[in-house]
Amino acid sequence: MPVPERIAPAVKIARSLSLLALVPLLSIAACQRAPEQPADPSPDAKPGLSVSDGTLVLPAVKGNPGAAYFTVTNASDVATSLAGVHIDGAGNTEMHETIGGSMSPVESVQLDAGATVKFERGGKHVMAFELADTLEPGGTAEITLTFSGGDKLSAPLTIEAAGGSGSMGSMDHGEHMEAAH
Repeated sequence: MPVPERIAPAVKIARSLSLLALVPLLSIAACQRAPEQPADPSPDAKPGLSVSDGTLVLPAVKGNPGAAYFTVTNASDVATSLAGVHIDGAGNTEMHETIGGSMSPVESVQLDAGATVKFERGGKHVMAFELADTLEPGGTAEITLTFSGGDKLSAPLTIEAAGGSGSMGSMDHGEHMEAAH
C-alpha cells in the first residue's frame, strides 16, 4: 500500500531506526557463531612438524610412572630438536631412552630435516610422573612438545591401561622415580 507523501519522511526515519536497532543484535549473533573453519590446533608449531600415534600407558601400580609413546615428524627442510614434553595430568615428564636394557634420561632429541623419530617401547619414550586420578583408560590427554627456539606442537594421547599392548615389560624405573621427586 503506498504511503502518503506527508507521512513518507516519518516512515523512512522509523525504518532507519529499526535497522539501527538490529545492528547490535546482529553483531552479538555473529560473535556467538562458530567459526566456519576450525582453528589450527597448534598455532605455535612451525610448518612441517607433526606428531601422531600418541599413547599414554598408565602404570600397573598407582604412584608409579606411566609412559608416553608417539611419532614426531619434521617434514621441513630445517633441522630442529625436541627440547621438552608436557602431558596434561602429569606432574612431571622426562624423555628417556632404553639401550641394551638400560634406561637413561635424554636432554633433547635431534630431528633432522625430513626425519621421523618414533618414541616407542624399548627405545625413546617419555616417562610421566605424578599422574592425576582423572587419567583413565579409554580417555585422552594432551601432549605438548616444545622444540628448540620455543616452537610448540600439541596432540591427543589415547590412554591405555598397563598390561595390554602398552606394557613396558620388566624395566625397573625405581631410580628415575627417586630423581623426579
